[in-house]
Amino acid sequence: MLRNNGSTADSNGGGELTHAPGRILLARALRDFGDGFVAILLPIYLIELGHTALEIGVIATSALLGSALLTLLVGVVGARRDRRSLLLAASLVMVASGVAYAAADDYAVLLVVAFVGTINPSAGSASIFVPLEHTVLSHAVAPRARTRAFALYSLVGALAGAIGSLAAATPAWLATFGVERLGALKVMFLAYAALGAMGAVVYRGLRPQPSGADRVRAPLGVSRGIVFKLAALFSIDAFAGGFVVQSLLALWLFERFDLSLEVASVIFFWTGVFAALSFPAAAWLASRIGLVNTMVFTHIPASLCLLGAAFAPTLETAIALLICRAVLGQMDVPARSSYVMAVVTPVERPAAASVTAVPRSLAAAMSPVLAGALFAAGLQTWPLLLCGALKIANDLLLLAAFRKLRPPEE
Repeated sequence: MLRNNGSTADSNGGGELTHAPGRILLARALRDFGDGFVAILLPIYLIELGHTALEIGVIATSALLGSALLTLLVGVVGARRDRRSLLLAASLVMVASGVAYAAADDYAVLLVVAFVGTINPSAGSASIFVPLEHTVLSHAVAPRARTRAFALYSLVGALAGAIGSLAAATPAWLATFGVERLGALKVMFLAYAALGAMGAVVYRGLRPQPSGADRVRAPLGVSRGIVFKLAALFSIDAFAGGFVVQSLLALWLFERFDLSLEVASVIFFWTGVFAALSFPAAAWLASRIGLVNTMVFTHIPASLCLLGAAFAPTLETAIALLICRAVLGQMDVPARSSYVMAVVTPVERPAAASVTAVPRSLAAAMSPVLAGALFAAGLQTWPLLLCGALKIANDLLLLAAFRKLRPPEE
């Protein structure tokens, strides 16, 4: 499945060989494991430091906004530097982010680190790593294997994130040995930094891309209109998703059902597992009904589940609906990644990855602070309602705009 497509990898991908997919998958696993526990522990840590729900929302917005700008910077300089160097640099930023959060207590410092670092409140693919990894992966596999490769990429990330969610209970376990709660939370951020260092070791094994053609900036050409339209639609989806990034969804569960950290970590573990299991199904479904249909007709039922969870009378009902949402709501991820890489020319892929990622991150950065304000005003249900309604509207727009534009393999 993850075999090398010679013409693509050699002439357009800058020389990534068959070893590249395995390293990308391993690095993704390490990073998402860290994101899995950080997304849950971040609000707990900030509350422990004495910060309010609104301040937590501002931190989440700052992190997503900073990620967007860093991704834009990668798009600007990426054409003149090989992707291995950029991935190594991003790993070092991850190390610095974890160390800084473990060391700092001042809110202003935490806010700045969230902006310039890699602390991820969404435990997902809102990261400067992702466009670079997408480009490496799409150049390293054959076109017909692309969707399956992205499904495996998403599967590995989701499973790692789910296990990371389970690891969010580590501070409670450390407390049984007499470790003070705040100190235990700081240890977890140091663990996050260690995972960044391990990722750097993995990326170091990638081969640099010496091709002069690959160092020339790859602007958007014939696919410009397609990419801009996709970026706009993906931005609406990301803005909606920002209302329920994992940190804020955890906060909703804490406030609505008075959950313990241990129970919350188990819930997010299982939602992550079920989401991961949906990725191979997404590749299978896309091969039969197409990538666009897979994105739309799995996403709408997921949004309906989220709307139902907002009014769930019991914790059990809410969990069941959130698990259903997890199963259906992430099936668009490998389909979306594969679709973007398929409908542009190979030379446009790095630019397309950045152009579709940056507006998503910018849009996602706007809504957590709004959700935090809604939480602070006692309107804890509204973020879920806004997310579900906006996502359904966006899915209908996506279907109308792209149902006739099929990738070559379809």
